Formats: sequence, C-alpha cells, structure tokens
Amino acid sequence: MLNFLLACIHLDPIAIIKAGSYLGVAFLIFAESGLFFGIFLPGDSLLFAAGLFAASGFFVAGPLIMIVVAAAIFGDSVGYWFGAEVGDHLFERKDSRFFKQEYLKRTERFYQKYGGRAVVLARFVPIVRTIAPILAGVSGMNYRKFLSYNIIGGFLWGAGMVSLGYFLGSLIPDSEKYVLPLSLVIVVLSFLPILANLARGKRAV
Repeated sequence: MLNFLLACIHLDPIAIIKAGSYLGVAFLIFAESGLFFGIFLPGDSLLFAAGLFAASGFFVAGPLIMIVVAAAIFGDSVGYWFGAEVGDHLFERKDSRFFKQEYLKRTERFYQKYGGRAVVLARFVPIVRTIAPILAGVSGMNYRKFLSYNIIGGFLWGAGMVSLGYFLGSLIPDSEKYVLPLSLVIVVLSFLPILANLARGKRAV
C-alpha cells in the first residue's frame, strides 16, 4: 500500500501498475475521472502503459479493459453528482497551486463548442477530462443524457488507450523496456489539443 501511495505521489505509471495491479489502475482512473484532486493524475500514460504490460503478460487484456471502462464510467458519474450538489462553489474558489479558474473557463468553452459531445471528447483532453462531468452536473444536464455520453466516452477512451498500448506492445519486442519513452509520447499527444487551443487564443488577442 505504501509503495502504491508513493507511486501516486510521484505520478509514476510504471510504479503505480507494479504496486497497485488491477485495483491500483482502476482507482487512479476513477479518481482522475470523478474526484477533483485527480486533475493531474496520469490517466492517458497509465492506460497506455497498462496496455503495454498486458502485452507482456502482466495483465490479462480483457479483464483489464472491463475494469478500466467501469472505473471511468463510475468516476464520471461521481463527478456529475458532485457538480450537481456543490459544483457552483467552484466558480467562487480562488486560484491555488492545484486549481485555476482558467481550468473552468477552458472546460466551459469546450462545452460551448461541442455541446453534449463534450462529455465524450473531454475524455481525451487532460484536465478537461476531470472537470467536464462536474460542469455537466452544475449545468443541470439530464442525467440519462449524460450517462449515455459517459458510457460511450468511457469505453472509447478506456478500451482505446489500453488497446493501443497492447497493440504496440505486441509489435515491439520487450516493449516493457520502453514504457517511459512511449508513454511520454502519449502524454505529449494528449496535451496537443490544449496547446493548440492556447495558440488560437493568443492569435485572437
């Protein structure tokens, strides 16, 4: 347990996987999806690395995907209900080391652009992924509508990222030796939408 907590503090996907196994991965995905403090957890790189480890035999791919998808869907639902109950207070919260009002504004713009589809698309955008279900609850989105988008997004993201890691892991011999550089590539790619959005914002000023 201590090793798992230390791995989470250091945001080390490999250590998280080795120390936490299936439950550790599920908890991190749930936390990033539904708990506000999970905003900086390494969801994309964790799922990709888990897929690589599944290819090497550390995980069984089928159960891993089912656990991840369930954790993602449940996490977003918790985020929705949090937003519905107390989310309004977030708009009054001052900036801190781990929270910026800009995160809320960025996610609001995301919703304005994509509507209900934002629940699905947000899965693939760090930071927005955590805040989107909360804002869905704050805005009063119908829960059945939210849940349908939630299920689609959870499956596409959870199964997709794990499958991508598994596929590459099956192609690359001894892929577990390259988990860090491969995961770094995934992290960079996942932040590209945010960087592109910031670049467009600067050009518009």
